[in-house]
This record gives sequence, structure tokens and C-alpha cells, in this order.
Amino acid sequence: MGQEIDAARFCKRDFEAFHARLYDETQLLRQWFEQGRFANDSTACGFELEVWLVDQDGWPAPINAQFIETMASPLVTPELASFNLEFNYTPQTLTGAALETLHGEMQQLWDAGNRTATSLGAQLVMIGILPTVRNEDLTMTHISGMKRYQALNEQVLRLREGRPLELNIYGQEKLHSTHTDVMMESATTSFQIHMQVPLDRAARIYNASLVVSAPMVAVSANSPFMFGKSLWAETRIPVFEQSVELGGYEAGAHGPMRRVTFGSGYVRESLYEVFAENLDHYPILLPMLLEDDPAHFAHVRLHNGTLWRWNRPLIGVENGQPHLRIEHRVVPAGPSIIDAMANAAFYYGLAQFLGTRPTAPESQLPFELARDNFYRAAQHGLEAQITWLDGRKLKMQHLILDKLLPMAQRGLEQLGINQSAMDLYLGVIETRTKHNCNGAAWQRAFVAKYGPDMQALVRAYLEHQNSGEPVHDWGL
Repeated sequence: MGQEIDAARFCKRDFEAFHARLYDETQLLRQWFEQGRFANDSTACGFELEVWLVDQDGWPAPINAQFIETMASPLVTPELASFNLEFNYTPQTLTGAALETLHGEMQQLWDAGNRTATSLGAQLVMIGILPTVRNEDLTMTHISGMKRYQALNEQVLRLREGRPLELNIYGQEKLHSTHTDVMMESATTSFQIHMQVPLDRAARIYNASLVVSAPMVAVSANSPFMFGKSLWAETRIPVFEQSVELGGYEAGAHGPMRRVTFGSGYVRESLYEVFAENLDHYPILLPMLLEDDPAHFAHVRLHNGTLWRWNRPLIGVENGQPHLRIEHRVVPAGPSIIDAMANAAFYYGLAQFLGTRPTAPESQLPFELARDNFYRAAQHGLEAQITWLDGRKLKMQHLILDKLLPMAQRGLEQLGINQSAMDLYLGVIETRTKHNCNGAAWQRAFVAKYGPDMQALVRAYLEHQNSGEPVHDWGL
């Protein structure tokens, strides 16, 4: 959810002053894109992993403040709810042993986090939606202490004119729930994959990320249950989209634009188009005035942080040099570290290959079909039928095995990733797909065998997760 702010309440003058700075920075951003001011030399990678804290019985444990104080690591930060955390990792140039280096760091931080949790009588779980989370857990009682989250809740409700948020999901079962705050969002945890991209390939790789979002969410799906209901393979998608839904309540927007969205279309020339859309179509939520130097784009970045596209372009500034990143947000947390690393490698390979091939995939697959593919894949996982670049309808399982794995291999080869890493991570994707066993499938198989005991499901999930084995090797 991003950086902290200094205040939780704002007046009309705050919004006016913030808009003025946002406008000026967006105009400067346009000039920098036109002048080619962004880094254009290398590709880099990094991750953010959102996790749950649970007690010994598998229920959410709202102790993230104690956890962060005890662990004392700058790589661990709070999330919206006091039972969620975010783990961050050191960016690497995306070549050679980068993925193996990140794998090692992930394991080290995870092990240290587990030791800290144990000392507090708790456990860590990486999973899209915790099966034991209850409606009563998702209240303001469990909001984290950051002012940013208090302000976000207040501004969402202000724009909705106090109307409650409605959760309506139709999957294998139906779920309806009403909330008077934004805490439903905290039911969803992600593995956010970052790819820093050269300016001259940024638009192509962004569009490729949209195209591959469907296979990525299908192969990684890990959120089939909420409140005891069997819903989508990746229920996190509709939950997050509805948890901060403003729609027509966004006064000043040119038509209803969701703040959690697959997007409005491919970019045509540059990622600037997305930031222009941010300015033109989305009301400001957090009008905190920040540093004065427009070249740091502080207000552009803060505003962009309140818009949760499933593929979100980011601007970074390091040592005075701005760069562009794609944040691929479609993948849930878990089931294990090796599974997460395999998901990341699959994404990097596909984005690189499709983003650099002579024929742009966005010229072959209309945006509307890419979007439909994404939601169909989130609902049905590896069983989904989607439309691919040649216009044919294919079962996702066959598409991945026959077409996408070779593409990902080629993309990783282009990046110069070590052969051992390619074999390991793409081998996990291949076996998971052949067995039709992602996290969602494993959870549903467990419930089919043992019944809908969500505590038992979490206990078994934790045992397998802590073994370090990929989900396709988990038994029942």
C-alpha cells in the first residue's frame, strides 16, 4: 500500500495544492518521456511478498507491530491489517544468478521471520486468502497504525458518501458481504513481481504483461476459499477489486473508473499515457504535500500508489537517475518459496520474450480479449478456456505446456539467466501444470477429502509450506 504520510485528515485547500503539484509533475513527466530521460541500459528484478500472521490455532494474529519491533528489519513493513506484513527484497540485475540470489534472500528472510513469529507464539503463512479469516476479523479494530491507512479509509468512504462497500462473488458458491470500511482489502495478499525495464522497451513489456496476466493468474492461483465458501480459483481478484470500489461515486472522474483494475487499454507509445490517465480520471485520495523538487515526482508517485492496476507502471529515482518499473500484481502469495520463485521466473521469461518479439502480441490480441482472458483465468485457473494470439480458444493447461513454457525459456535465455535456474523454476511450472495442481487445486482437494474444516486446512497447508516443497509435491 506504499509510503507513510504525515496526516490522516485533509481540507479542501490540501486537495487543491496537491492537484497543482500533481499537474506540474505530470507535465514534467511528459517532457522527460519525450526527451528520453529514463534509464535505458539494463533490466532488473525484485519482489514484495505479503504474508499473514496466524496464532497456533490458525486464526489471524493481529500482532504485526510487535513482530516488526522484534524482528527489527528494514525489509519488513506493515500492511493494511495488523495481521499482515510485507517482506521486501534487494533488487538484482536480471541476468546470470539473479533469481538464485533472490531465492536465497527470500529463504533467509522467511526463516528469520518464522523464528520471530515463533517467539511471539505465532506463525507466518504465505497464501492469497487465509481460509480461516472471518468477517469479524476485517474491521477497523485490526487496522495497522499507519496514518496512510486511516486516511485511505476515510477518503474512500467520503467519496462513497458513506455508502457501505458490497462484496458479491459468484463462483462455485455465492458470497455476499457488506462492509462499512476498506478492511476487506486486507483479506488479500500478493506476491508482487517487479521488473525494471529500459525506456525503449517499457511500453512493449507493459503490454506483454497485460497479455500474460491470464496464464500467470491461472498457474499461480491460490485463493479458492473465503468465509468458508468455495469461490474463484483466485478469489483475491474480485475481493480486492470490490474492497475499495468507488465507481460512479468518484466525483470529477470522466466516467466510472475502478481504482483496482485490469486497465483501460494497451499503451500506444509510452507509459506516460497511464500517468496522464491517473491525472485526468482519478480523484486524489491522499493529498499530502511532499518534497518540493518536481524532478522526484513525489506527488505523481503517491497518487499512483492509490491506484491498484493489476499491472502498475512505477517511477523510481535513484542517484538522480529516473527509471521505469512494471509491478506485476496478479500473483498471490505462496504456496511455497520455490513456487513463488517459479512464478517470477515464468513471468520474467514471458514478458521478455513477448515484449521483444518482432510481432507485438498486443497487435494480435485485442485488449478486451486479454481482459476477458484474465478474469476467466482467475475464476477457473488451469481449467480456463482462453483466446490466444492466433485467435484460437485453448485450455490454459495446454497453452502453458505447448506454447508458453518454450516462450519463457527463450525469454530467460535472452536475459542471460543461468541454465540451472531456468531448469529448476520452469520445471516447477511444467510439473505443476501437468499435474493440474496449483495452490487452489490443492486446497480444494484437501477440502474434498477431509471436509470444510478451515483450521485443519491451514494446519496442513503450514506443514507442507514449511517443508519447502513445491505445491505439486504436497500430499493430502
